[in-house]
Amino acid sequence: MKSGLEHLPEGKRRELAHVVETVRAGFAEAIALRTQPRFRAGLLLKIVLFGSYARGDWIEDPVGRYFSDYDLLVVVNHEDLTDIAEFWEATENRLLADLSAGTVLRTPVSLIYHSLEDVNDKLRLGRYFFMDILKDGVVLFEEPGFPFAEPMPLSREQALRETQDYFDDWFESADQFFQHGKDAHERGWNSKAAFEMHQAVERLYHCLFLVRTLWSPKSHNLNRLRDMAEELEPALKDVWPRTGRFEKRCYALLRDAYVKARYSPSYRISADELAWIAGRVRVLQDLVKRACEARIEDLARAA
Repeated sequence: MKSGLEHLPEGKRRELAHVVETVRAGFAEAIALRTQPRFRAGLLLKIVLFGSYARGDWIEDPVGRYFSDYDLLVVVNHEDLTDIAEFWEATENRLLADLSAGTVLRTPVSLIYHSLEDVNDKLRLGRYFFMDILKDGVVLFEEPGFPFAEPMPLSREQALRETQDYFDDWFESADQFFQHGKDAHERGWNSKAAFEMHQAVERLYHCLFLVRTLWSPKSHNLNRLRDMAEELEPALKDVWPRTGRFEKRCYALLRDAYVKARYSPSYRISADELAWIAGRVRVLQDLVKRACEARIEDLARAA
């Protein structure tokens, strides 16, 4: 991995230094008063920049309202410490507040959390996502003495088999939720329809990640999944328009449906809003299917 940020403007380097400081301070606070030995011995081992800002091909498009995130892999010394709600929510909220203030941070931050053992297991299993981080990533912080494992690439036949299995399972699952959502919409069960549509979109994103990288983030956060999927497959940026008030409201209702459509009596979504969402889910479904089939065809030719 690389260790320098010379390819980034000075302002971006200052932002990333602030993000690293915030992540380290937030982790220290999260474990400071813990009494359990496994938490008291918790260590933040690495913070690694990956994705477009590591490669140097980030996008800042004020007209189209698309901005690349800082993608960061946070590595800790055991799996318990990857629980977002327990150890990282305060840090993420702090970074969001900094972004809203627009003084020390003007670029969105997307964090993923893994134990060192988990990352090394995935490297030994030939998971492209983590192998790419090793190839392109930039180390922003690390404790000495905790190296990553040597990657073990899959054979072409193994890669094809795993990729096809992921596509068959996840694309079908996404379509089932989509069909259930349309049925609920027709019956006037709007909140249920919104939840089913959310699940369809979530599964389509996971399908794309698994087919393209043999890995998928452990998240129900639609914003995070959308941003990561759009970086992986730029054609997906057109699925959710970011300009019109109606379109933005519909997406917000879909994003919130995972919790609010099931549990909040104040959640309301109209038939017209659901119809628009269903149309966009169909577009997403077609684009994901096309991208996944292209990946499978490439692997089949290689094999």
